[in-house]
Amino acid sequence: MTVTVEDRAAPEVGARAAPTRQRRRLKLPGYALAIPAWAWLFAFFVAPVALVVWFSFGYKPGIFGTHANDVLSLDRYAEALSPTFFSTFQNTLWVGVVGTLICLAISIPFSYWLAFKAPVSRRGMLLAMVMIPFWTNFLVRTIGWQIILAPTGLLSTALQSIGVLDQPLEILFTRTAVLIGVVYNYIPLMILPMFVAFDRVSLPMREASKDLGAGRWSTFLNVTLPLAKPGIIVGILLVYIPLMGDYITATVLGGAKGNMAGQMVANQFQTAQNWALGSAMAVVLVLTILTTVLIAALISWLASWPLRARQRLVLGGKS
Repeated sequence: MTVTVEDRAAPEVGARAAPTRQRRRLKLPGYALAIPAWAWLFAFFVAPVALVVWFSFGYKPGIFGTHANDVLSLDRYAEALSPTFFSTFQNTLWVGVVGTLICLAISIPFSYWLAFKAPVSRRGMLLAMVMIPFWTNFLVRTIGWQIILAPTGLLSTALQSIGVLDQPLEILFTRTAVLIGVVYNYIPLMILPMFVAFDRVSLPMREASKDLGAGRWSTFLNVTLPLAKPGIIVGILLVYIPLMGDYITATVLGGAKGNMAGQMVANQFQTAQNWALGSAMAVVLVLTILTTVLIAALISWLASWPLRARQRLVLGGKS
């Protein structure tokens, strides 16, 4: 039997063509990898938020009802923005902005020290110490501050023993106690992304700035801080957004004087059983968060405009 060259080559060509056809069948578009994430966001974020918005246009049908949407109106929004509840939104905004600024003021020098000054061999241990509060339940940590800030607690007793106070410390169940609690609970969320941002700033760029005559503060403000800006923005958002919706800290440490919008929304759903009003309050809270974030972004853009203009002039002069 004579075997030609074409006969011997045919099986080899077929063997190579089969895997090619199989690879083509298994090939998926690039966006397919994001389908599980989009499905998760739609099921647990978009759909619940849409449901809350729908409930906000309804009303409470009687004493034992929770909500009804057979008659749609904006009355619940008018009720949510009435003077009775508007002061709570103001207090929430104050605690959110001031708490975020305090976290920012503490996190910038600490993250800078951790990224550039702390020994490399101990950074892992220091980061673990930052994360230690997250190993404990959020409610347990907040109750611990209730014990510390009580008039007969550790802080009050210590201040009286050293002569700083001549009477018990009356700070519990105030807005100040809520501020202390939220700063303690959320500051790790500011430190971690800020540390990563500072750690990625290359040492040669900072040294080049100093070699060109810039001092430490000039290098930090013009080189290090702008390069770490993405991490700072992420840290601010990670702290500000959940802080505005926090109701556990306000419930445990605030009382009537430290009431926040998240606590008010929870009361409408759980105690008053007025889902329509609670939904309207939740939508107002979300809109407040989005508005303040947009305003902060606009202020940041306007503040950085002179620097961008100067950079354009420098680049234009070089060209």
